[in-house]
Amino acid sequence: MTAPPVRDPGLQPERTRLAWRRTTLTCTVVAVLAARQTAQDTALAAGLSVVAWLGFLWAAHRRLRAMDTARPAAMTVRAAVAAAGCVLALAACAVAIVV
Repeated sequence: MTAPPVRDPGLQPERTRLAWRRTTLTCTVVAVLAARQTAQDTALAAGLSVVAWLGFLWAAHRRLRAMDTARPAAMTVRAAVAAAGCVLALAACAVAIVV
């Protein structure tokens, strides 16, 4: 009986980790700009953009921690829905700012 071959992940986990970091940085910039713009009008909108940013940060941090293993598990549905919801919330803030 032979052992299964050892998986050589190559650079894929590193590329994925870097992509999550870039996305988190972009989300941070968008959230800061949205909070800054909406803080002049209402504190509620600024607070919502901060909450959306914190939610995305939570999902990204969980995914980055999962990428530290040799064979990372798939992203959970809960984390994927949280990340997508936070992105949609920030997009809604952007639409509200523009309109």
